[in-house]
Amino acid sequence: MNQALQFRAANAADIDAIVALVESAYRGDVSRQGWTTEADFLDGRRTGADDVIACLEREHSRIVLAERDGQLLACAHVAEEDGAGYFGMFSVKPDLQGGGIGKHVLAECERIARDEWQLPAMRMTVIDIRDELIAFYERRGYRRTGITKPFPYGDARFGLPTRDDLRFEVLEKELHHG
Repeated sequence: MNQALQFRAANAADIDAIVALVESAYRGDVSRQGWTTEADFLDGRRTGADDVIACLEREHSRIVLAERDGQLLACAHVAEEDGAGYFGMFSVKPDLQGGGIGKHVLAECERIARDEWQLPAMRMTVIDIRDELIAFYERRGYRRTGITKPFPYGDARFGLPTRDDLRFEVLEKELHHG
């Protein structure tokens, strides 16, 4: 199991596998094996082929896949948005969470934003009740900005909330250039 992760950019042939991975990490009973689950407060879908295709077609946008022995273990989306990197769609197979894979995926996406796109910072939005998730990012240099965005209630593409107090908070990290 100690073989290095291989990173590559996703393409159209990967769409179904990406959707399945993201759903497994955030939705339903299988997601409860891992700590990124949103099953307790969101039903419905987390992503779909339409989202993945939109990410693949955007300029300065890449879905990074992490594989070992040809098996897809994790993915994330990195893109340029408002002059900074944006990190999202971060998913690690539930039974492998907590094993360090996520740190490597995050670092690879930061490298792309910093070195390939010359961006000064990385941002992400996190549902603000996710204390453990926010702590994970804080340990990796992200800070809470206090900037919040409303949760898109009524838009089934983002899931079907089971509580009415959800909102996003923006986290940000400066990317220092060599």
